[in-house]
Amino acid sequence: MSKRASAEINAGSMADIAFLLLIFFLVTTTMDVDAGITRKLPPIQDEPLPNSSIIHQRNIFTVLVNAQDKLMVEGELMALEDLRKATRDFLNNNGDGTCEYCLNAKQSLSSSDNPQKAVVSLQNDRGTSYKLYIAVQNELAAAYNELREEMAQNRFAKPLKELSVAAQEEIKLAWPQKISEAEPVNL
Repeated sequence: MSKRASAEINAGSMADIAFLLLIFFLVTTTMDVDAGITRKLPPIQDEPLPNSSIIHQRNIFTVLVNAQDKLMVEGELMALEDLRKATRDFLNNNGDGTCEYCLNAKQSLSSSDNPQKAVVSLQNDRGTSYKLYIAVQNELAAAYNELREEMAQNRFAKPLKELSVAAQEEIKLAWPQKISEAEPVNL
């Protein structure tokens, strides 16, 4: 009678293969990174601001969004498509006549004094959809970007991206993006 030796599988390199597969999948897998809304927060003030920082009501462009995703701008219902133009008109008003680079020929006394004093006030309801929230943010930012782009074309005959850093900063200072966002409430 002959005894046969049972066949064994060499499992010595199985751990090595599993480790290599793990490394392969970790290296080749892509991770989704969510991009947020870019906002520059104001610096922390050590001392309270003087009373000269009082903002007159005419320099505040009020935008409210309720839980039913309805947009109210300056007390009137407005379609999202009209928000950019209304924001541009408010910012580009030159109500006090001191803005040399403003492009708007009309000077409404019920709108902002000039771009330096203009503030966009945005307030959402807690039930506002994220889709509309982002869309409103995009329209407000687009209004500023369009005004900056027009100034770059008029003053330097180039798009804003092609200007030097100093020229870009000059334009950003001329059209400061002042968007005040209040804490969501039940509107």
